[in-house]
Amino acid sequence: MTLWRRWLPSWRREALRTTLWLVPAVMVALVIVLFAVTYLLDRAVYRGDFRLPAWADTGSADAGRQLLSTIAAAVITVVGVVFSVTIVALTLASQQFGPRMLRNFIRDLGTQISLGAFVATFFYSVLALGSITSSGPHGAFVPNISITMALLLLVTDLVVLIYFIHHIAVTIQLPQVIAGVSRDLGRAIDAQFPPVTNEAAHTTGTPSVAEIKVRLAENGRPVAARTSGYLQFVRYEELVGIAESTDTVLQLLYRPGHFITAGLPLARVWPPEAAPSVTRALQRSHVPGAHRTLTQDPVFPIDQLVEIAIRALSAAVNDTFTALTCIDWLSDGLCKVSERHLPEGVHRDRHGTIRLIEPGPDYARIVNRASDKIRQASREMPAVAIRQMDGLTKVLSYTTDAAQRLVLSHQAERIARASRSDIPEADDRRDVEERYERFATALQTIEATENNGSLTKALRHQPEN
Repeated sequence: MTLWRRWLPSWRREALRTTLWLVPAVMVALVIVLFAVTYLLDRAVYRGDFRLPAWADTGSADAGRQLLSTIAAAVITVVGVVFSVTIVALTLASQQFGPRMLRNFIRDLGTQISLGAFVATFFYSVLALGSITSSGPHGAFVPNISITMALLLLVTDLVVLIYFIHHIAVTIQLPQVIAGVSRDLGRAIDAQFPPVTNEAAHTTGTPSVAEIKVRLAENGRPVAARTSGYLQFVRYEELVGIAESTDTVLQLLYRPGHFITAGLPLARVWPPEAAPSVTRALQRSHVPGAHRTLTQDPVFPIDQLVEIAIRALSAAVNDTFTALTCIDWLSDGLCKVSERHLPEGVHRDRHGTIRLIEPGPDYARIVNRASDKIRQASREMPAVAIRQMDGLTKVLSYTTDAAQRLVLSHQAERIARASRSDIPEADDRRDVEERYERFATALQTIEATENNGSLTKALRHQPEN
């Protein structure tokens, strides 16, 4: 497994997964092996090594050709028609849900297997068709076993076709789309913010993070990016190893998900004289692309849920319930983030020396990305403001420190202020104010409980007279 991950990193696995050729190519390779086996058995039957039962006899060479031709033509026609109609349906659905629909269609394993099953059957039928001969030492060669296997593959394709139509019909339903994005968010949070972190021991006598940042700002040499695009992946372990071998400190200016521009600084190196020796490695360790991915970017699924909510709140769609569903799942994701330890963006070598500094994930940025745009797009919509306030109250119970609660408090105050100025109906404003008062009460309760716990702990540790 370690060798597999080394030669095929997560961004490469994600790129291979988001293709429509890998799984069908593997399935075509498997049917080639299958045909080789059935062909050898057919040759053995042709030589008279053993006999086939009567039900496996498909008739003359012309009958075999006609049967295989019909199978191949029918399968490839079904592939063209079904997938064309499906892409049209997904294109229409993506106008409401966003371009993620088409990417999910390509990325979905069920879609890839369905396409692979049809293509593999077509390929197998063509191979079997080409093996039929009208003359030979024992007369015409008819691969009865291969033709029978083609018929079995055709029956399998009928089952796959029914599954594929059902799968697509379920996939384009809005709750399934939103739930799928939320699952991606949960996996991204687990990958980037694990519940338990084992930090390396710090080496005494080495400069602190603040001191190193000052040195990098004053004397660090910038390294420019060679390619523009969204940063999809960073090879952190490789960069730490390079920094350790060259006795340097690297400061990355972007995190995965940020857009980098060719010619502008990508990172800084200290001491500056070591920059030429690590420049190439720095550029090679950053993988840019045309779009953002889930790899190392937990904010990406949050932005996707926000995008769906904003589209639902637009005048063209006007689907408030979809926005409320997105807010529910966003609140669930913020609950998971709130109880996790966010790394500080500092990477150390095996001796505990600081070798790599990057912009750390910011809790305030995550919360604001999940709330600001929806609040701005839902002016004069009390239902959305109420649901957002209820979500923040729910997240509040998962916070672990006062800084997180301060961020949530600021966001709740913004929602309350916007409701007072934008909602014309007094009763609707009163409903939002009631939710805000519930939030404030929950906040006071949590802070009082935490203060009492701290006081109790302090009293327990006081020396006895």
